[in-house]
Amino acid sequence: MRPERASRWFVTASALFFVGFHVAIAVAATRRVVVTLGLYGFVLHVLFGKAYALVPSYFDRTLAWESGPAVQFPLSAVGTAALALAPLGPPWLRPVGTALWAGGVAVFLGTLGWTIRDNLTGAATGTGGPNAHREPVDRVANVAVPIALGYLALAAGGALATTAGFWSIRPQQLSHLLAAGTAAQFVFGVGFRLFPRFLVAEPPRAVVTVVVAAGAVGPALLGFWLFDRRLLLVGGIVEAIAVVGFALSYLVLFRRSKRRRVGFYAVLVAAVAGVVGIGLGLTIALTGRSPALISAHYRAMLAGFLGLTVVGAAFQFYPPAVGVWPRANDRTALVSIGLLGGGLGMQILGLVGRVDWVITVGTAAGVLGAVVYTYLLLAAFARQRNR
Repeated sequence: MRPERASRWFVTASALFFVGFHVAIAVAATRRVVVTLGLYGFVLHVLFGKAYALVPSYFDRTLAWESGPAVQFPLSAVGTAALALAPLGPPWLRPVGTALWAGGVAVFLGTLGWTIRDNLTGAATGTGGPNAHREPVDRVANVAVPIALGYLALAAGGALATTAGFWSIRPQQLSHLLAAGTAAQFVFGVGFRLFPRFLVAEPPRAVVTVVVAAGAVGPALLGFWLFDRRLLLVGGIVEAIAVVGFALSYLVLFRRSKRRRVGFYAVLVAAVAGVVGIGLGLTIALTGRSPALISAHYRAMLAGFLGLTVVGAAFQFYPPAVGVWPRANDRTALVSIGLLGGGLGMQILGLVGRVDWVITVGTAAGVLGAVVYTYLLLAAFARQRNR
């Protein structure tokens, strides 16, 4: 399976998990089910697929094992589905799901790790020609990738060790290692390479370094000391520097750019959601673990910061207007972004203000937005299959 074809398989699975994630929120499924569908399913699947396609060229290398994506895909997809269903199924479903998921991660880490083994610092960037001036930023951005892979290895090892009874790491800690350590670091690293090119603008170089450095340290503090109030606050502040710095960098890029493609607006909303989510996280660290604040925080970060960043990048890679199905166009894409962003905003306001009907409307908007997003992606992929 070629990397780009594999990428489409992972992105398709990711979109289906995205719908499941929003449906799970709407039907008030347990937090573990919601987070598994949103993080393990939606976010990590698209990360796996695009990493296979992008990381080798970013490190000026060729993918070491072309069959790696084909081997990983069923392990990751089935493993994630089993983990999501574990609270509803027999006891053996969780260990089996963990083993399958961790097996997929092992294939991913082995394939990418061997690909970049002689360029772990990312000093070789493959940057040249008209983009030669971007090499300093690209070199710093590359550093985020091995760090993200390290957090992924740590989380997968921790999950296996906990399942086997050798160690004990709580699901909330795993979620922070994966969301802040792996997914956010990939957003920082790959984002600082992609978005300046998409927008044809330059990010502030000093901020790029600060974001990658803070993003490398914050997840460790959040993951390992999540239940220590003082260190949790320190970790929250460090991670806030990373997320807010990335959001400000994207705002600078957006303002400097003359381009206004549909996906850019999704990332703009994601940047705002990231700042809101970080603010909620710091509030939790200062005031205590209110269930409403916790729900608002993880929805802002998963559905908002990570989710809408993925949506924006996907619309750039797979433009809605190329879809062959009815209503596949930029206007429909804007509707999906409005539903996802607006629905998330209503959910957060409803949770914080404890207004149930606002939450209900927001979750319904989220489901519809996810369905429209998935429709547009499948329409674009149908066009590619017909070529």
